[in-house]
Amino acid sequence: MTPITTTAELAVFCDKLKGQPFVAVDTEFMRETTYWPKLCLIQAAAPSAHATIDPLAEGIDLEPFLEILRDETILKVFHAARQDVEIFNNLKAMPRPLFDTQVAGMAAGFGEQIAYDALVRQMLKIELDKSSRFTDWARRPLSDNQLTYALADVTHLADLYPKLRERLEKEGRLAWVTDEMASLTDPANYDVEPENAWKRLRPRRHTAKYLAVYRAVAAWRERTAQNRDQPRGRILKDEAIDEIATQAPTDADALDRLRSVPKGFSGSRFGPDLLVAIREALRDPEAYAPVIERNRQAPSPAAGAVVELLKVLLKARAEEAGVASKLIATVSDLEQIANDDDAAATPALTGWRREAFGEDALKLKRGELALVLDGSRVRVVEVRRAPKAAAAAG
Repeated sequence: MTPITTTAELAVFCDKLKGQPFVAVDTEFMRETTYWPKLCLIQAAAPSAHATIDPLAEGIDLEPFLEILRDETILKVFHAARQDVEIFNNLKAMPRPLFDTQVAGMAAGFGEQIAYDALVRQMLKIELDKSSRFTDWARRPLSDNQLTYALADVTHLADLYPKLRERLEKEGRLAWVTDEMASLTDPANYDVEPENAWKRLRPRRHTAKYLAVYRAVAAWRERTAQNRDQPRGRILKDEAIDEIATQAPTDADALDRLRSVPKGFSGSRFGPDLLVAIREALRDPEAYAPVIERNRQAPSPAAGAVVELLKVLLKARAEEAGVASKLIATVSDLEQIANDDDAAATPALTGWRREAFGEDALKLKRGELALVLDGSRVRVVEVRRAPKAAAAAG
């Protein structure tokens, strides 16, 4: 098997993809030692054409394939798409519209985050060959076995997609998956702007001084990782960002006294630049600190117990519907519902999720539903309130 290695070959293949209803796509990449994922192989399969593409081939221009990804008349099918989407978004080719078979599997009752091989086994009755799973995809040449293994990921995906879509259409759940795809293809999820890096972390305090330093250190780490093409954690660990923000060191001695900072960090090639970033943030903390919205309502003493009840209700409703509970609501959703009946922005209280769970969650809070243990199964029952006593006759 020979992969596509020239722009001319790629253009011919992409001409075959034009006008197709969908194309299944997968990638092989490496990023263990880098910030930016290194794209090593692209696999694509449509109903009438399939190929592997070598993005590392000398002189190849991926633009013909990127144009296919941008073509909104062709559906792009992935499994567990997030990292693939990140790669193509970095190449200015957000794949829209998109269908993720892992998300679809959750909606179709195959459990939480079902693996590709398990979904193929259950739906296509095929056992995938895993012998090349741990291939170093950056090495060349790739063997026929490795290329065959990689291509199978999309040829089976192309067979899987129509069956999974038909199942969701019969169950009236295709719209559920469509909602999730809008989030997957939102460029904001793949933002690598250093000044926004703090948003991926969890600040523990809310003072202006702490947040200003926190934002500055996170931005410095992100910028340094990008420029050096190294993983963030190799530059500075997450816990160090919190300790630096708490202590706000402004000189080498203070920085080296921190437990979470590597020994001698101030004297390394990173230390002086980090200290400059900290001092700059401290010049006007109020102006530089990010604004973090707090919950409008403080958690009530009973909120923890309500969340636990909502978890049981969620599990019961998810089992009845045959859908992964994670697709319906997150723990964060449950906490918001527990604290605020009017949490209108909570995904679990909107659209199909409200119908499947959210409305019942509010009823449970109001005492209109009860959870009853029936053997090993939890049943949800309506609570019948006693009618008000009739007015006594005169």
